[in-house]
Amino acid sequence: MSLIKLGIPKGSLESATIELFKRAGFSISVSSRNYFPSIDDPEISCSLVRAQEMSKYVESGVLDVGLTGLDWILENESDVEIISDLIYSKVSTQKAKWVLAVPNDSPIKTLEDCAGKTISTELVNFTKKYFADRNIPVKVEFSWGATEAKVVEGLVDAIVEVTETGSTIRAHGLKIIYTLLETNTKLIANKQSMKDSAKRAKIKQIALLLRGALNANNLVGIKMNVPEDKLADVVKLIPSLTSPTVSKLYNATWFSVESVIQESVVRDLIPKLINAGADGIIEYPLNKVVSQDDVCLK
Repeated sequence: MSLIKLGIPKGSLESATIELFKRAGFSISVSSRNYFPSIDDPEISCSLVRAQEMSKYVESGVLDVGLTGLDWILENESDVEIISDLIYSKVSTQKAKWVLAVPNDSPIKTLEDCAGKTISTELVNFTKKYFADRNIPVKVEFSWGATEAKVVEGLVDAIVEVTETGSTIRAHGLKIIYTLLETNTKLIANKQSMKDSAKRAKIKQIALLLRGALNANNLVGIKMNVPEDKLADVVKLIPSLTSPTVSKLYNATWFSVESVIQESVVRDLIPKLINAGADGIIEYPLNKVVSQDDVCLK
């Protein structure tokens, strides 16, 4: 089998992506001296690529598979196969938004108020198309960075900027007046690569394990021993993804009870379980939680 060429997004998502792959079972090591990280899977080779360019390299076949945002797929109008949603970042696990923002004292209140105005953004093609589709004439300029400062200094009338919480935009004395796009990271693949059965199987494996790692966020496993006469009371207390696993201990009138629960409930749950009669409670971390719903390729 030929190597799967995997694109890792360089920049703000780089460390979060490497950590996600680690929880999925892949160890990736990055050297500051090159753009080709090592990975402990002989069937995969890695390249660091800017998220803004990832979809172009996947579409052309330079990469078989990569991670990038929906925003950059649309910006580049790339013809790639979207395999799976992967909502993660250093800040949150919510979708990021590209928003139209203006100074707090701006007369611009709606999209239509932008007619004849100048907008600065890194998402130029998408923004131009968005306003053109609504017959609102605007001038869109590419921003190399510090986009908020351009509108604060009066160089442009408005900006289209990405945000997860909106805090940075508000900190610059700006207000959000419209959301143009919700975006999140996608696992994408080259369409020709997906026609290769071996590559398709490997991409399916990567997607399944990444989804499993994300599913395990904020979840823990919990296990305990429970006497038979307390079993019903204990089981009623346990929230779980499915019914708890209950098995009889060898040569005893006790049962082993195991479940997967939200980590946030553990500190309140354990005292309740003890009071209900559970004993020997063990909490343990989870790397992956995989179900049939996570099989995104047939």
